[in-house]
This record gives sequence, C-alpha cells and structure tokens, in this order.
Amino acid sequence: TVVPKVLREAFLPRLTLGITSAAAEDKVVSYTSLAQMLAFDWQVAAGDTFISADELAKIGSEYRRFVRYKDMFLELDEKQIDSIKRRLERDPTPSPMELLKTGLTGEFDGAPVAMDESTAALFDAFLAPPEVAVPTNLRATLRPYQERRYRWLYHNHRIGLGSVMADDMGLGKTVQVIAFLLQLYNDGVITAKRAALIVVPASVATNWEREIVRFAPDLRVVVYHGVSRELSEDAHLVVTTYALARLDRSVFGGRKWSITVLDEAQNIKNSTSAQAKAVKGIRSDYAIAMTGTPVENRLLDYWSIVDYVMRGYLGTKTSFKENFAVPIERFRDRVVLDRFRRVTAPLIMRRLKTDRQIIDDLPDKIVTNRFPALSKQQSVLYRELVEHTDEWLAGTEGINRAGVVFKLMTGLKQICCHPHLYVKKGSVSPAESGKAQMLLELLTTITERGEKALVFTQYAEMGELLKQIIETELGSPCLFLHGGSSRPQRDAMVDTFQADPLRRVMVLSIKAGGVGLNLTAANHVIHYDLWWNPAVENQATDRAFRIGQRKDVNVYRLVTRGTFEERINEMLDAKKELADLTVAEGEQWLTKLSNTEIRELVELSGA
Repeated sequence: TVVPKVLREAFLPRLTLGITSAAAEDKVVSYTSLAQMLAFDWQVAAGDTFISADELAKIGSEYRRFVRYKDMFLELDEKQIDSIKRRLERDPTPSPMELLKTGLTGEFDGAPVAMDESTAALFDAFLAPPEVAVPTNLRATLRPYQERRYRWLYHNHRIGLGSVMADDMGLGKTVQVIAFLLQLYNDGVITAKRAALIVVPASVATNWEREIVRFAPDLRVVVYHGVSRELSEDAHLVVTTYALARLDRSVFGGRKWSITVLDEAQNIKNSTSAQAKAVKGIRSDYAIAMTGTPVENRLLDYWSIVDYVMRGYLGTKTSFKENFAVPIERFRDRVVLDRFRRVTAPLIMRRLKTDRQIIDDLPDKIVTNRFPALSKQQSVLYRELVEHTDEWLAGTEGINRAGVVFKLMTGLKQICCHPHLYVKKGSVSPAESGKAQMLLELLTTITERGEKALVFTQYAEMGELLKQIIETELGSPCLFLHGGSSRPQRDAMVDTFQADPLRRVMVLSIKAGGVGLNLTAANHVIHYDLWWNPAVENQATDRAFRIGQRKDVNVYRLVTRGTFEERINEMLDAKKELADLTVAEGEQWLTKLSNTEIRELVELSGA
C-alpha cells in the first residue's frame, strides 16, 4: 500500500497523565503529602493537541486507519485505542510512592506525563535540601561536602525518603551520620524511649562507640555485644552487630526504633539470607544504609539495600530484575540505566574522591584508626604475659631493663597480631585474631572496588602469615616484600604491583618497605602492627603517598582495643614531644617509662 505523503505525517493518539498544582502555595511536609496538593487527569495527546475522551470515542467509532481531526490526520490503531479507552476509565491518581517516581522520570505506568510549570517547581523545591545548620553541640568541623551530605540526610528524613550513602571510602560517612543523629536528638526525635539502632560488622562496633563519644558526647551510646550483653533502657543510641541482629532477633524486633543505620550495608545484599531477613524485620521509623560498593556493579544487590530503606520503592525483586538489572547488566541499556539513576537519585548519593566538588576539599592523606578486639585466645595469652610483668622488671637496671621492656612489648605486640606469631604453633585462621579479621574486611572492600593496598608489618614471620591468610581467604595472589628479598626480586615485585591490575595487595615488612620504593598504584595503606614511632610509620606510608600519586591515600592504623597498643596510641596523640620522634630514635622512648607506668600501660581493660 502506498501511503500519501500527507498521511505519513499523521499522529498516533497517545495517553498522557496531566498533573497540575492544586495548592502549590502550601508547604510539602513529606512525599506522602504531595498527592494532596496535585490534581491528576488522563489526557489523550496527538502532537501538541489534546483530545477529550468523548472525541476519542467518536473518532474511534469510524473504524478507519486515518481520520482527519481539525487540521491534522490521526492514525488509528484499534488495539491501541481500546487500550487507551480502558485506561481512561481507571483512577489516574498515583500512590505517593508512584507519584515520587513519576516526578523523577516524567512517566507513569508507561505513559508520559504533562506537568505544568508550577508543579515542576513544586517537585524541584520538594527535593532540594534547605540550608540547615550543623548542630552546635557537634564536636567536629564538617568539611563543605560533608555539610551538604548532612543536609541531604536531614532533608530526606524530614520528607520521608530513605537514604543510601554510597560514598568512596575515606569521605567521612560516619561523622556525617553522627551529626544527623545528634540533630534528631536535639529535635526530640531520638530519645531513650525511642532510641536509634546502628547495625555494624563486629570489627567496627568499637569505632562507632568511640566516634560517637568523641563527636557527640550528649548522646548516650551502648554497645550491645559480648556474653553478658543487655539492651539498655536509657541509651539514645544502641550499636550492635549483624550477627547479633540475627541471633537476638526477638530482642531487636520487640520494639520500634526511631532510626536504624546499617554500616557496610552490603551485608544484606542477599535478601534471602537469614541475616538480611532478620535485619529487615527490625521495625523503625526511618532507615539509612551505608556502603562503599559502586551502584552499577551489582544492581540486584542494591535492590535489597534500597528496599530496606524504602520498602517497595523499586518493586519486587523479580520485577526489578526484569525492568532494570537484566537490561542494564546484560544489554548495557543506557536508557534504562538513566531511568534507574533518575528514580534512585533522591535516595542514593554516591560521591567519589575524584569529584570536582570534593577533590579540592580533601586532605591528600586520610588517616583512620581502627580498633579490633582481642579474640578469646589472644586475651588468655595477653593476661598470662602481663601477670609476669612485676617479676620481670624487679631488680633490673640500665641495658638489662631496656631488654626486658622490649621483650615484654614484643610479646604483647605479637599476641595482638596473631597467637600463632607468639606461640609459633597452632591455627593460623584469621578467626583467632581480631586484627586479621579486620584486615580481611578492609581488603575485601578495597579489592572489590578494583583498588590496591599496601599492608605493613614489623615482623617478617607475620608477613608470611598475612600472605597465606590473604591468598586463602580472598582467593587472589598476594605479593610479599621483606628483608630477605633480593634486589631483582624486589624490583620485579614493585613492577608487577605497579602494572598488573590483578595484583591488588602487597605485604611489606616495615624495614624492607620503609625506603626507596615507589608504589603509587596503591591508594590504601594499612599498618597491621604499629612501630610506636610516627616518623617510621610516615616513612612507610610515603611509599604510596608521594610524587606521582594521583589519588588521595587512605591510611588505616590497626590498634587493638583495651590493650597497651591503645594506651601508647593515646600517649602519642597527647604528647607533642613524642610525635616529633625521629626514625633513628625508634621505640627507645618506651624503655624510659617507670615500672609503674609500664604496669599501667600493659594492663588489659575493656577487651
């Protein structure tokens, strides 16, 4: 059939949803109140012309393919017209959640949306975080990009949208969440009767407690952990672990929380796991998820996380897989990816350290202390060694006393590293060492992001253990550079680490790796055990943090909680003269402490 030129320009009638402001002068309180301020009606459009339902019925009754309407031709498809007619009979009012997605994507139920200017302005104003002051009782100064994130969190809570913080590692997600929780406490939202719950991996529970005490001392925080754990009735914040959220499901499910915060929320990415089900069964008025995993890498994992903070927003797991995951991951559909980003934009904020808005606002080197706990075996060995302190120190002087002090400190440090390093036998499992477990958690996140890390240890034997643990647990090769490495071996390892994208972890003994190396492929440095001299530590860190490094470097210092390591760290922070120690001085300053100071230093507490 030859179609005349004039008919080739015929318009297909299409259904659109018209949205107009009914009461735009009112203030939007939450996304659920949006629908009350808007009017909805189905419209049939042909080009720039709108057709009423009665006119469409009349036109459709002519049963012709092309019909002249006003100054245009319409192309009629019987099935399409019947579909439009059926949908015209349905109530066009979207649910609050559908309306939010409609405003973000410009479509509803497959139909485009016609939105007037005042309605578009209403949506824009609704999603724009206002200028909200940081709480005056926060004992921290937020960087400008952190203030913006704090306002975003606070605004999302106000309008009822869940929040997924998917920032790069090292951008300070924790302090931003603490500022947000403190403001809700100031507002009377968080109280002892309506506490907030923070669920974290066991290795960072102490970090959260310390950061809260440090930055927001007005908040009473308890860690629900350990054998004699008990849920406090007067705490504003309760910190617990994913394992206990599952084991003590009835404890956490027996009350409703004002806020729940999930740190390392990828722990619930498998929505069918017992752990994810337990966490999702915890009732709260609002939820925040924190994760450093990129959004586009594993969309189905993100469905579980987003579904936690905003139940039902992305549909069922099956519909999400069909509508988003498969088109994006398998077929690289850019249109669907763009729609996914628009739908999730208000809920997910992912920022990279390379963002132009952030890069000029960051320090080049971000140093973070992590506080792993001793395992049961470590605690037993530590106590046994400390019990002999007075006996060893009695009657010693001069160089003999210095030798005894070093022997004591070395033994305790080896126990904190791994029991096997001290007793020279037994299991090499990471489960026997709090530090080994925390190291694996850090390396898992780093390597999953395709980034590289240097791991420094004082002991060559510990380096061998770490190499074995990393290769066994992570299933990837690990380089180990130590004092016994020949020059050719050393050069080959450096070249491999710098050039091979699959070699993501290098373990170095701090003496062998302290000077003369350029390892700028790494943007993470982990000090597994600390040489208690900042100059030595900085010298090692500078293998990555040096000329040629184009990324900000994240430095993690593993300090065993409740042990002499923590107290020495506090001494170094408090005493400027100790912070100015030179490399040559090493740890000699420790031998100058009195017997009383040494006993107080090594005593085990809070572990």
